[in-house]
Amino acid sequence: MSTLANHLMTVDEAAALIAAGHFLMLAGDEALLRRLPAGNWIGGTIPYFMGEHGGLASRALLFVTEIPVTAGAPEIRFYDITNLEHVCEDGPANGYSLIIIPAFSGTHSLYARKAPSFADMFIKPVVGWIAGSHLDDFGKVAPLVVNGLERAFDGERAVVMHVPLPESAFARIEIFNTLGQGDGDSLRFPETGFSAHRCLVNGVDTDFAAYLEARQADVRLPLVADYGGASINVSIKGVDSIAGRVDFYAPVFDDVEYRLAAPVDFNLAQGAEVEALPLWSCNCILNYLYCGLEGRTTGALTGPMTFGEIAYLLLNQTQVYLSIEQA
Repeated sequence: MSTLANHLMTVDEAAALIAAGHFLMLAGDEALLRRLPAGNWIGGTIPYFMGEHGGLASRALLFVTEIPVTAGAPEIRFYDITNLEHVCEDGPANGYSLIIIPAFSGTHSLYARKAPSFADMFIKPVVGWIAGSHLDDFGKVAPLVVNGLERAFDGERAVVMHVPLPESAFARIEIFNTLGQGDGDSLRFPETGFSAHRCLVNGVDTDFAAYLEARQADVRLPLVADYGGASINVSIKGVDSIAGRVDFYAPVFDDVEYRLAAPVDFNLAQGAEVEALPLWSCNCILNYLYCGLEGRTTGALTGPMTFGEIAYLLLNQTQVYLSIEQA
């Protein structure tokens, strides 16, 4: 895959690839995406990246990933809340689906809460990210995704590229998470959602905001669930002690046990170690902020720093990467 584009480019360089008919996944500032011609691409808004020389925020560059066409042309389409549950089912029998979802949209909420029950989930690979905005524009500028075939920008629907592979190849999705469960209290929640008022702490009904404040919890550390040995994070967005509410960047589930993450040194810049560069990867904006990644590298992997990562499920504070392997 080393001959394929997977790095930062100018608008003109990206436009040339589009004009040549390449299939692409793009990440960048909205103004740059609006300057691109129609073609075989999907995109999302985010101006934060891990480049070859380190992390950076740029409104002048796009991160461009070229998608190889080896078993027929990929299909590009939108999904809304009425048909998002079919996203894996619609994917190729052998291949993968690239998905970009606008942050804080109905599709974001639905995917986060319901993806585990989607038909063919965990059978057909789906990987991608949550589009966002520059933090200076947070709450003022809506995150958007783009269907490049139509040059259609959307703040509510997800955009997907279904990519078929030959029988001789398969897609492999991996995650790298520096965070793991601590040895503290067992935490369970009575309802699935992006916020919580109450929590069962070691089985005792507790005001969760008061619990975190009483322990002076470092809210950079997420809640962590153990899914068969894989640590899955739910990052804390904020604690409102007056309202007695804790907000999250991904949902907590009512049938999952969580613990606060074990303390880590956020001064370390860590990333996955790979023998061969993958087709595509992304990392989390929270890792960019909490670990001070501007100007620092996290190994060989590059890509957008996003408002959420998708490796089947919605993830937080996690590096995700997609490789194409030979069967």
